[in-house]
Amino acid sequence: MENNLPKKIHIIGSVGSGKTTLARKMATRLNIPYYELDNVVWKRQNGHKDIMRSEKEREIHLEQLFSSDTWIVEGVHNEEWVANSFENAELIIFLDTKYSIRTYRIIRRFLLQKLRLEKSNYKPTLKIFFKMFKWNRYFEEVGKPKFFKNLYRNYNKKILILTNKNEIENYFN
Repeated sequence: MENNLPKKIHIIGSVGSGKTTLARKMATRLNIPYYELDNVVWKRQNGHKDIMRSEKEREIHLEQLFSSDTWIVEGVHNEEWVANSFENAELIIFLDTKYSIRTYRIIRRFLLQKLRLEKSNYKPTLKIFFKMFKWNRYFEEVGKPKFFKNLYRNYNKKILILTNKNEIENYFN
């Protein structure tokens, strides 16, 4: 790995923005482990009977992740409990994908998961499907403005805003 490439990366964006896909690609390309923050919140159990971690358990789990020299995390962006990630990240990638593209991806993901063509950490129910639309709208109306008001102001020197696949690919070239 080249010295000038970041070794601690936090990827943020709405549901369907491409966070997990980008984290996987970057992890492979940079040879850095990646972590989904959903898996920090939830203890994954067989049969989709996940158990929510306590705040203390979450804190301990995050401390372990951030104590290493290299990491990529993707997920929750407007929560106090991940503030340490933004502080320690060398690069924060904000995926500002179009609302319509995220909506399409939510529908596509749900169908692929229901057909068992795509793996899911959760049981793909209609309830979660409709929640994803709610989360997507909330991100557009609340999360994104909050990001620009708080995080961007505090960390703008290490934030990279990407809006589409071409910009993401160009980052690597």
